[in-house]
Amino acid sequence: MAAARLTPNAVTATLAGDTNLKPVVQVVDLRSIAVTGPPGAGPRFRAIISDGVATTQALFAAQLCDLARSGLVRRGAIVQLLEYIVNDVRGRRAMVILNMEVLVPECEIIGNPVLPPESGVSNSNSMRADQFNGTPGSTAGSTLSTVTRSNDNAPVIQRPVAGNSSNMIPRPSDNAQVFQPTVQPSYRPAPNYRNHGTIMKNDAPARIIPISALNPYQGRWAIKARVTAKGGIRRYHNAKGDGKVFSFDLLDSDGGEIRATCFNALVDRFYEAVEVGKVYVVSRGSLKPAKKDYNHLNNEWEIFLESQSTIELCPDENSSIPAMRFSFTSIDKIEDSENNAIVDVIGVVTSVNPSTTIQRKNGMETQKRTITLKDMSCRSVEVTMWGDFCNREGLQLQEMVECGAFPVLAVKAGRVNDYSGKSVGTISSTQLLINPDLAEAHSLRQWFDCGGKDASTQSISRDFTPAASRNEIRKTVAQIKDDGLGMGDKPDWVTVKATVVFFKTDSFCYTACPNMIGDRQCGKKVTKSDSGNWLCDKCNQEFPECDYRYLLQLQIQDHSGTAWATAFQEPGEELLGCSARELYTFKENEDPRYTDVLLQGLYRQYLLRLKVKEETYGDERRVKNTVFKVERIDPSAESKFLLDDISRLTGSY
Repeated sequence: MAAARLTPNAVTATLAGDTNLKPVVQVVDLRSIAVTGPPGAGPRFRAIISDGVATTQALFAAQLCDLARSGLVRRGAIVQLLEYIVNDVRGRRAMVILNMEVLVPECEIIGNPVLPPESGVSNSNSMRADQFNGTPGSTAGSTLSTVTRSNDNAPVIQRPVAGNSSNMIPRPSDNAQVFQPTVQPSYRPAPNYRNHGTIMKNDAPARIIPISALNPYQGRWAIKARVTAKGGIRRYHNAKGDGKVFSFDLLDSDGGEIRATCFNALVDRFYEAVEVGKVYVVSRGSLKPAKKDYNHLNNEWEIFLESQSTIELCPDENSSIPAMRFSFTSIDKIEDSENNAIVDVIGVVTSVNPSTTIQRKNGMETQKRTITLKDMSCRSVEVTMWGDFCNREGLQLQEMVECGAFPVLAVKAGRVNDYSGKSVGTISSTQLLINPDLAEAHSLRQWFDCGGKDASTQSISRDFTPAASRNEIRKTVAQIKDDGLGMGDKPDWVTVKATVVFFKTDSFCYTACPNMIGDRQCGKKVTKSDSGNWLCDKCNQEFPECDYRYLLQLQIQDHSGTAWATAFQEPGEELLGCSARELYTFKENEDPRYTDVLLQGLYRQYLLRLKVKEETYGDERRVKNTVFKVERIDPSAESKFLLDDISRLTGSY
């Protein structure tokens, strides 16, 4: 029966930079360590591995930590290292194991390995092999199993059995086939470094690894990936001064995605060099937890490039790396999506509106164009294009639709907006593909040409009928209090048919920040500074002029009672028919139009979409009703709703 044999000089060879060697080593110590990472991230594991003589510390990559938690890798285990990297950390060589195979889950310590002094374990004579073979104690995966031995008392090499939760190794028969690991040759320097002496720090080129294997503990790394999206240059101001930043998204051949971000001098260095659709080798940089409010990619990390980072073009790269990765959401599912959610959507373009120029609150002008998409769920959605998208893809789509062609459009990374129904808008990292060569696009084209064009479609955007929404809960004003709405952990969303009977006029708006962050206005409250300018604490900037946004207190009434509600900017404009700035100007100038606007908004019946939630004011808790959407009564739709309601009531008797 064959015994386990460790690769001679494996520790010396790997620490010297040989990453092609696939050594067989033994885990002589294993401990869990706490690390700083994204919320929900578990502990990492650090092992001491041995070749029978020398030892070194090795950190398990995130994807290998489950092996330690489950007990498949434990103290005494014999493993073969398939992928690993060696970094310089504070003057020491440290190994990160990216992939390995467990050959023997548990075995007595082989040889007389000497522990590294920084391991935190005593390295006296009493802590050599005879002590290793004792009780494992509290190390990770310490559940023990009996190791099968042959007649010569050498441990038998067996692969672990998948799904064997007990980690017990079956006793083989005399004729059982025993796996003999390949004996690895002694270390020989790679050809590029032969006769060059000792490899100095950072001399060897970084080895290309998958994006999924990236972690913050790697000193030198390289990834080969295609740029799928590139944002524009954004400028900012904070306590350190003015700055600029841009980001781009990367996709590798294994489907891994990650975002890379450059600041200031690196923007000048890399912005023109990075092009969407091309493949690059990106090397060096720091990895930090991704901010999911701004980063929609399926990766817990984000790359921040540094002065020593490099980006090298791969001009001869073939199609092994996909151009883009989609995760499409059907339009009917977008109706249930959260506000500001990032989605991929695909549909047939049925209409394209002309591009218009709008003026932002800060005085800057931008382009806006809306189109309509429909898909096989028999739903349609409005897609709003901003900026360069309008005169690039938007103009092309308009020409195609005007010629009678209805192209398929794939939207990568669009943002959901829930004002007046659900719509999708472009952001800086959005990608638009017209008639893409995708299976989903071919299916849509076939459906549309074979009858889908004339199929009845319901819009989930501005023109959708509230009574037809399957998520609508119609309540009376009195039921808000009687049913105890808003008293739970989450707010209640209801629709009431009510009349506005009173507006508070002493304070109907607030001074707001006019700064545009991407395609959205900051809108936070600003105050006057000593310089006479308006100061925004969030943007940390001063502005000569402020904006005005509604904070409107109103009383609503139906046949069951009255209630107070609060309406912010968009609902306030719907109720009063003018902007908060205009109404504020009317009031300051004692213009009679101020009174006219308020009177015209009274005693009109609306469908009001309310968010009902209990809030605390000082020591008092009370329920607050916030108006999120205002719609005039559509007699046809309301009649249908009432008839359906009558049918449900009569059918219940």
